[in-house]
Amino acid sequence: MILSQLSLYRYQIPLDKLLPVGKQRIDNRQGLVLRACTADALGESVCCEVEISPLNGLDVDEQPLQGFSQESLTQVIDELLPLLDTLVGEAVDTLVTSAQATKLPSLAFGLSLLHARLSGRLPAAIQQARTIPLIYQAQDEAPQALDARIDGLDDTVHAVKVKVGQTSMAQEIAMIHRILARRPDLKLRLDANRCFTLEAAIDFFACLPLEAIEYVEEPCQDPGDNSALYRALGVGFALDESLNQPDYRFTMAPGLTALIVKPMILGSLPDLQAMTLQAHESGVRVILSASLEASLGINALRDLCEALTPDEVPGLDTLSAFSADLLVSTGKNRCLTLENLICLKQVAREAI
Repeated sequence: MILSQLSLYRYQIPLDKLLPVGKQRIDNRQGLVLRACTADALGESVCCEVEISPLNGLDVDEQPLQGFSQESLTQVIDELLPLLDTLVGEAVDTLVTSAQATKLPSLAFGLSLLHARLSGRLPAAIQQARTIPLIYQAQDEAPQALDARIDGLDDTVHAVKVKVGQTSMAQEIAMIHRILARRPDLKLRLDANRCFTLEAAIDFFACLPLEAIEYVEEPCQDPGDNSALYRALGVGFALDESLNQPDYRFTMAPGLTALIVKPMILGSLPDLQAMTLQAHESGVRVILSASLEASLGINALRDLCEALTPDEVPGLDTLSAFSADLLVSTGKNRCLTLENLICLKQVAREAI
């Protein structure tokens, strides 16, 4: 198969409510849509789109986002625009070569995902979509609003992700006890975003029913203290932000329970597959997580989850904040089509 046409679009979607990015907040999401069409010897064509959205930019206070994508959207555009001219007319497998050559993880992920889609190696998920609901209490939000969200959870939900380290320790301890009082069957995946010193982490988790905690993501400011927390209280931990560092290599450590992998930040699908294999060989779970992609990107992550980690429920519960869907409808009042996006470039193979 030959890449007969390539198109690059840019989107921006306002959010109906602020979304947490670590300790920061964002009120809109920007990214790219890369569309490719193929042609074979029989003249048959296949087209598909992928989302490329590095988690970068400014928060609501006009401060740069910290701890996530190292590349900017502008860097991706600057590298991708001339690349389209070299890719058109080439074999689909050239996408893999280009993904391996780039140093921009979001671009590597997008190109390798596009190859997987076009070559039929990543079919649509068959199972009904599952996800872990995200629970956090906004500043100045009444406890009754939290109660309503907990009461609204489906009976089939048995685990939730809870943001901690956002407000006071006393308020968050009370919030967790409030959640479990209403749904004692729930298991908690706590996300701390490295907010605690070791001493504060021990004080905090000693006040919680540890049997209800599935694991805590990045509990300590110094990742080297995570194993010390485990030795002190038996609280298993997961790595999230640590995986965003370009020099990260999987290393087993006492108490390491899971890797929270954001493919848009990690890089290519072969890199994702290799890390998943290493972790599983050490008995560590791999849980795919969103980088606050729009619905097109979330849909791809669901397919990846079924293909790579079918026994895990991914963390993809962020679309409720989006004011519109992107190409793939989730039932919102508005679903953006390609005609609604800004076209940055279109190239096609010249007819022979």
